[in-house]
Amino acid sequence: MMKRPFRLGTTSFIYADHIIPNIKKIGAFFDEIELLVFESKPEAVIPSREDVRELSELSRDLDLTYNVHLPTDISLTAPDLRLRREAADTLKRVIERFSIAPVTRFTLHLEMDKPMPSQDGIEAWQNNARQGLELLVPALEDRTTVGVETLWYPPDLFKNLVNEFGLSVCADLGHHIKYGYDINRTFELFGPKINLIHLHGVDTRLEPPRDHIGLDKTAPDEFRKIVDLLKHYTGTVSLEVFNLADLQGSLTALTGIFNDIPCI
Repeated sequence: MMKRPFRLGTTSFIYADHIIPNIKKIGAFFDEIELLVFESKPEAVIPSREDVRELSELSRDLDLTYNVHLPTDISLTAPDLRLRREAADTLKRVIERFSIAPVTRFTLHLEMDKPMPSQDGIEAWQNNARQGLELLVPALEDRTTVGVETLWYPPDLFKNLVNEFGLSVCADLGHHIKYGYDINRTFELFGPKINLIHLHGVDTRLEPPRDHIGLDKTAPDEFRKIVDLLKHYTGTVSLEVFNLADLQGSLTALTGIFNDIPCI
């Protein structure tokens, strides 16, 4: 076994409860917690300023930082300009809300409707994404804190956007396995821009494959690919699972490789 070179985290929804109770239960075991802010409506679902102040206090008490998964019920790539403006305004509001907390990264989805569009459709999507980012990025103090997440479509499709706007990348390795993309190629494409990894198991025996489960459910050959990468990765790895059993399964799988994995 070897000492892990990466910072380790998991999500704020391991227990079926709100964010702060989850932080109190699991925060001491991790370096960073992924705060799930998947929804933006109604306004009450976004953590309040009082919540963020308490999160800041907990970060000091527990010696941890946060990354924030930005809302996915809005879209910077929507065909309608009005919807892109609404999305940008909402994202700016959420990012500002966490300004007093020790947040290292904000994870952003650039949504694309299935199935894969034609080349003209891809170019239209890229233009919409560019216009959406033009509405968001000028408000950012540090553009590199926003990472575009790899989703179901080829990561190549947003490479120029990441470079143009000076953003970072969140590599979701579970998505790579589920949709059949080459993990090493993505790291060759983006290199040091990948400062956050979302890691979760994928059961490829099912159709469609089931993801966001324990790493112990991942096929051995796929797990080896992940481990080979993690042995040299110095960013943050977030175990993106949503219950205690899957978290424990993931930690157990990593324990056989790295000698400083927490036991919960």
